[in-house]
This record gives sequence, C-alpha cells and structure tokens, in this order.
Amino acid sequence: MAKVRLLTREKSFYKSLITLALPVAAQALITFAVNFADNLMVGALGDSAISGVYMGSQIQTFLQMFSGGIEGAILILAAQYWGKQDRESIKKIIAIGLHFSLIFGLVLTLVCALIPGPIISIFTRDEAVIRDGAIYLRIVCFSYAFFCVTQSLIAAMRSVEVTRIGMVVSAISLVFNISLNYILIFGKLGFPAMGVQGAAIATVISRVIETLVMIVYVFRLDQQLKVKVSDLLTSDRLLRRDFIRYGLPIVGGQVVWSVNMMGNSMIMGRFDQSVIAAVSIANTMNTLAYVAMNGMSSAVGIITGKTVGAGKTELMKEYAYTTQILFLGIGLLTGLMIALLKVPFISLYSGVTPEAAGYARQMITVLSVTMIGTCYQAACLFGLVKSGGDIDFVFKNDTIFVFLVVLPSAIVAAHFGAPAWVVFACLKCDQILKCFVAVFKINSFNWMKNLTR
Repeated sequence: MAKVRLLTREKSFYKSLITLALPVAAQALITFAVNFADNLMVGALGDSAISGVYMGSQIQTFLQMFSGGIEGAILILAAQYWGKQDRESIKKIIAIGLHFSLIFGLVLTLVCALIPGPIISIFTRDEAVIRDGAIYLRIVCFSYAFFCVTQSLIAAMRSVEVTRIGMVVSAISLVFNISLNYILIFGKLGFPAMGVQGAAIATVISRVIETLVMIVYVFRLDQQLKVKVSDLLTSDRLLRRDFIRYGLPIVGGQVVWSVNMMGNSMIMGRFDQSVIAAVSIANTMNTLAYVAMNGMSSAVGIITGKTVGAGKTELMKEYAYTTQILFLGIGLLTGLMIALLKVPFISLYSGVTPEAAGYARQMITVLSVTMIGTCYQAACLFGLVKSGGDIDFVFKNDTIFVFLVVLPSAIVAAHFGAPAWVVFACLKCDQILKCFVAVFKINSFNWMKNLTR
C-alpha cells in the first residue's frame, strides 16, 4: 500500500483545483459585485433604504439556501456518476433537481407578491425599513423562478467539470444589473428616479437574461452532456428516490442555515437603523472575503465526488490532508486581509452615518477572526465530508450548532443588553467551534461513501 502524504504530489489535483476553482470564484465574485453595486447605489439613498433592501433580500437569501440544497444534491450525485461516466443518469438527476427547485421558486414568488409587508415586518419593527423593504420585495420576487432554473443548470454543468459558463452568465448579469441600477435608481436616460423600486426591477431583468443565456448554452452549445428538452421533462423512479434520500439532508441543512440567517436578521433587526446598516456592510464584506474560498471549496467538492465515485479511497485520503492544510492557510491570510481593509471598505459607503460606520468597524473586526474558521471548516465539511457522501453528518452538525449554540447565545446576549458587536459575535461563533468537530470527522475517514447505483 502506497504511503499517504500530507501534501499530495498528484499534479492533477492542483491543476483541477485551480481550473475548477477560478471560474467558480469568478462567478461568485461577479455575483457579489452585482449585490455590492445594489448596496452602494441604494446606500446613497440613506440608512432607511439600505436597511430596507437588506431586509427584503433576506427572502432571496432563503431562496438561495433552499435552491443551494437542490444544487448541492445535483452536484454531489451527478459528480459521482460522472466518475463512472454515466451520462444518462446525470441527465435524469438534473431533471429531478430542476423540477423541485422551480416549484419552490414559484411558490415563494406567489407568497412574497401577495404579502410583502408582513414578511418584512418579521425581521424589523422600523416602519421606514418595512416600507422600503416591502416595495423592494414585491417586485424582486418575480426573479425567483428564473434564479432557480439558472442555478440548477449551472450546478449541472459544474458536476461534469464545466465551470466557465457560470462565470460568463454572471458577467453578463453584472453588466446589465449595474447599468440598469444606475438608470432606474437615479433616473438617467429619460427614466424617472425610482430608488429602491428601480433596484428591484434591475434585478428581475438581469435574472431573466441570465436564464435565457444558460438555456441557450445547455441546449445548443454544451458538448459534455448534450441535454435535450425531452431529457428535462422525464424522470426516473429509482433516481428520484435517491435524490430525495440524499437530497433531503442537503436541503434540510440549507433550510436550517436559512433559518439561521433569518434569525440573525430578526435579532439584529431589533436594533436601530444604524446597527442594521452596519450589519449589511459587515455581511457584504464577509461575502467578499468568502468568494475565493468558496470557489476552491466547490472545486474540492467536484474532485471529491469524482474520486469517491471512481472508488479511489487511498488517493482521497491524501487529497483530504492536503485540503485541510491549504484551507487553514487561506483562512489565516483572509482574516488578515479583512483586518487591514475594513476602514477603506467602509469608506465606500458614502451615505451611511458615522454611527453606522463605527458599528461596522466593530463587526468587521469580529469577522477577521471568525473567517479563519469559516475557511477551514466550511471547505472541509462541504468539500470533503458532504461531497464524499456523508450528507447526514453535516446536516446534523449544522442543526445542533444553529439551534443549541448560535441563536440561543445571541438571544441571551441581546436580552441582557450586550453591545451590538457582541451579539454579532455570538451569531458567528459557530465558525470557530465547528473546526474542532471538522478535524475529528475528516481524519476519521468514515465519510467516504459511494452513492451511485
């Protein structure tokens, strides 16, 4: 038996990591840029507007989490079948995932279109924030179904190692979104200034364009799967059962995480506008810092699924050691960059009050520490454990931390009048604590499970 090394000498691992990660990271960066442009442009309208859009976007976050669960199921199952070069099963998995995701997007659209005000009031009691958030949500909800279709198809392409199309689609969306934001928010080229309403309309149009581009690519240009419309209209009883069996813990984990995110918003939403604006700024910084790591984590997941699906367990152990060392280093570097760049980053928000900027500095300091843990545990638990087939473990782990550690500690801190940054730190504490669990789980190597038939 060959010796398992701490750092693999397999050049194909590093080559695949880079070639798969760069387009995924670029796509995430571009998607971030779209949301960041929204934040900056709406931020010029003041604390109320930026807080309203932030609260309205929490439903988008919920959609992304649920849709992300479907995408994760597509990616994990299809990647393992890709290791066996079983293209027909992959097409059936894509169809099943697309059906589930689209149905959820349509239902969520209907609910948000009918009662946007009561939904926003779940997160905050500030009347001005509720008003702006409801205006935004009533329009932006019509982008949800298009988002679900696009993301499912992007996940399908990633599972067969085609990652560049996601980057291209997001780049096209960026151009349209920023251009339309400028025109509609501030009233350029003869259009009236629509403010928050304009930001929502720009998002909807951009999502529609994303979907059209993705559909053209999958049905006309892709050479890996050569999917036909008829492939997405059919299903398979056994694979649907597998999808539900392995997909439910993934979707469940995403739903738990979305509940966590909404709980975050509800807890921090009890503070005043300046704190809510600071949370929005800090979370934007968090997303930016997460971008490159998330791309590499997704790449690890694709490599893991393919390797486990092909039955190469000893090689997978070597990859696991290498992944842990790489992402611990990435975490330390990212945390340092956050600490150094927090002041210049906050200065980009010209419309926020000095009080909000002060809160944002405190919260970003917290992130500079927790991001070290995020990079290690998120990459390893998703990229290795979940993608390696032990889906239930990650779901149970997230559930325990969210409902027994994160939310209770933040609620207690807020109840006893702790400063906003302390409450924020409680909401992020699991990013460090999960690392201890991840170390033991990953190095036990009991997570490698072949899910294919």
